[in-house]
Amino acid sequence: MMSTKELEVRLKERNIRPTAVRLLVLREMMSMEEHQAFSLLDLENRLDTVDKSTLYRTITHFHENLLIHSIDDGSGSIKYSVCRRGCDCSVPQSHVHFSCTECNRTFCLDNIAIPKVGLPSGFSYESANFVFKGICSDCSKRHN
Repeated sequence: MMSTKELEVRLKERNIRPTAVRLLVLREMMSMEEHQAFSLLDLENRLDTVDKSTLYRTITHFHENLLIHSIDDGSGSIKYSVCRRGCDCSVPQSHVHFSCTECNRTFCLDNIAIPKVGLPSGFSYESANFVFKGICSDCSKRHN
């Protein structure tokens, strides 16, 4: 678990003023299972003392300041994950995600970059979403 001082540093690195609510939200985000993405509803359930609109505004601010990135895993609910230090969410730093069809968890696969794609002349992309779907290692173990 990160100390309050470490959380403040993470926020300040992204030009986010550390407030009590922002520190609370970031602490909760950082406490999620490693590499696992979370939805707004996940945070609402875990932080039931925080007003929903405040939580939404906080997530939006974190996203705009590149502290977190968003993932469309096809579930109908946008997921989020805390960015690594130094990440600027540019296409070259994008990574693959994995969505488990059994437990419905979504994971960042930080060590697998999105493959380069040769687009037709005149096309350029600004973002990419690459999601594998299947069974995660935890669910696989339960089947064996």
